[in-house]
Amino acid sequence: MSAPAVVALGEPMVEFNQTRPGEHNYLQGFGGDTSNAIIACARQGASTAYLTRLGDDDFGRQLLQLWADEGVSTNGVGIDADAHTAVYFVSHGPDGHRFDYLRRGSAASRMTPDWLPRDLITGARFLHVSAVSQAISQNAAETVAAAIQAARSAGVTVCYDTNLRLKLWSLERAREVIGATIGDTDYLLPSIDDLAALCARDSPDAILDWCFAQGARHVVLKLGAAGCIAATADARVAIPGHAVAAVDATGAGDCFDGAFIARLLAGDSLVSAARYANAAAALTTTGYGAVAPLPRPDAVLRLLESSTS
Repeated sequence: MSAPAVVALGEPMVEFNQTRPGEHNYLQGFGGDTSNAIIACARQGASTAYLTRLGDDDFGRQLLQLWADEGVSTNGVGIDADAHTAVYFVSHGPDGHRFDYLRRGSAASRMTPDWLPRDLITGARFLHVSAVSQAISQNAAETVAAAIQAARSAGVTVCYDTNLRLKLWSLERAREVIGATIGDTDYLLPSIDDLAALCARDSPDAILDWCFAQGARHVVLKLGAAGCIAATADARVAIPGHAVAAVDATGAGDCFDGAFIARLLAGDSLVSAARYANAAAALTTTGYGAVAPLPRPDAVLRLLESSTS
C-alpha cells in the first residue's frame, strides 16, 4: 500500500453542538481543526493519514472509528492510557457561535517530538498543521516544529492555518510562535479575523503585506462569507463568497483547508484550489457540526457550476 499523500497533525476532539439557541440540547459529533481538515481532504478523494494521541476511552475509540469510516489512516495515532480525549461544546446566540473546551491535559497535548511518526510525514506530499496544536502545550508546540522540519527536510509541502484561540495562549505568545512559523511553511491559510488580531491591521491588503513580510510564500486569506483572497508576493486574486442558507460556521475554515490541499494534490493552481475550497467551505455552513456537513465533490462542483451559470 502506498504512503498517504496528505498527513495532518493535531488534537482531535469530541464535539457537543447546541442545536437550538438557548436550549440545553446538544448534538454529539466530532471536531478538532486538523482532524476536520483531513476528513474534508479525504472526502475530496485524497489519500490521507492523521497523527495524534488519544485517551484510552470511549471518545478516543469513537474517533478511531470515525477516521476508519472516512478512509483516513490511523497508523500515526497513539494511545495514552494516562490521559483523556478532549471535548468541546458549541453554543449559538445573537453574536454567533461560542466554544467552551475540556481539553487541559488531553492525550494530544502530551505528544512529544520523540513520539512523532516521522516516516509518515517524510513519505507524504503535504503536511497540514495549525497554531491550535502549538497553543495546547509547550511539548505539542515542539512536536509541530519537529513535524515541519521533518517535512521540509524531505521536500514535503507544508500548509499552516493560524487558527487563533486566545483561550489557549496570550496574544503576545501567539504572535511570537505564529510569526516564527510562517516562514517555514509553503501555504499559509489564515482567517482575516485571526490576522487582524495578530498583526493589528484591518484591511486585507495590509494583512497580506504583513504575511509576506514574515516570509510567506503563498497565502489564501479566508474572509468568511465574503470569500477569500489567493495571493503571492506578485499577485492577489479576490474570490467572492457564495450565498447559502448558513446555520453553523463551525469547522468551515478547516473544510477550506482540507479541500484546498486536496485540489493542490490533484494539480490545481493556487487560485483554482482556493476557488474550489471557497465553495466547499460555504456548503459546510449549511449543516450543524464540524464533520457531518463536510461536502463531497459532486456537491461542490454543483455549487461552482451554479455560480457561473
